[in-house]
Amino acid sequence: MSEVAQTTLAESVSYSGIGLHAANEVHMVLRPAPANTGIVFIRTDLPGHPSVPAQLSYVTNTMRATTLERGDAKVFTVEHLLSALEGLQVDNCIVEMDSVEPPVADGSSLTFVKLIEKAGIQDLNTPRRILRVSKQHLVQDNDKFIAILPYDGFRITFTSINPHPMLGVQFLDTEITKKNYVHEIAFARTIAFTEELELMRKLGLGKGGTLENAVVYDKTTCLSKLRTQDELVRHKVLDIIGDMSLIGQPLQGHIIAVKSSHTLNNMLAQKICQEIG
Repeated sequence: MSEVAQTTLAESVSYSGIGLHAANEVHMVLRPAPANTGIVFIRTDLPGHPSVPAQLSYVTNTMRATTLERGDAKVFTVEHLLSALEGLQVDNCIVEMDSVEPPVADGSSLTFVKLIEKAGIQDLNTPRRILRVSKQHLVQDNDKFIAILPYDGFRITFTSINPHPMLGVQFLDTEITKKNYVHEIAFARTIAFTEELELMRKLGLGKGGTLENAVVYDKTTCLSKLRTQDELVRHKVLDIIGDMSLIGQPLQGHIIAVKSSHTLNNMLAQKICQEIG
């Protein structure tokens, strides 16, 4: 089997907006990067332009979003952008931001997918290192779990169970290819509930959220216009792809999850890294 080359962007692209949680204005530039760079965030608004690689060892928080931190360089809510880069198989990219959080855009990965497609993807003269899991790993928290099994490809099976009358049980089983990512996953937005909004505001979260860039539910209805009836479970898969990208290598395996979260996703990624480390 011939080796697959690492990739980067063919040219730089930029996008401006506000962050989902902090609601700060942010200008973001995605730039090409050499082979073996990985994904690196640079804070252009801070002295010395400090940087933090998108790697598990720099994850400092997984409450409602994934936070990366190294020295003065801190970025959070990076999972949607990371998901788009991973879904389109971009191995190397410099992400410059003049604030702590990428733009929320429409609450999904679709804007980032379009940015990457606009820039184009370029092969590099270095083979991609694929991480093929060789044994089962499982992380469980009461009725929530996430596991990975050896598999020839990258597949995610997710079951979401929610007591809300409009949600209930949602199930998605999909092979993660570029085509499937763009058409089945990228458009799914983050979910919010009105009863949580007051608490989130007190925690300084969700300040940039709207009915357009989040799917908002009150106690009985959906206040946003859904893109698909199962948008929730599709976004959960989007999050897993972003969180698993922090391993730093494309993953080969079958992930099976029920009610998983950023925290459980991160714990599974740590277990996978222990297998190879």
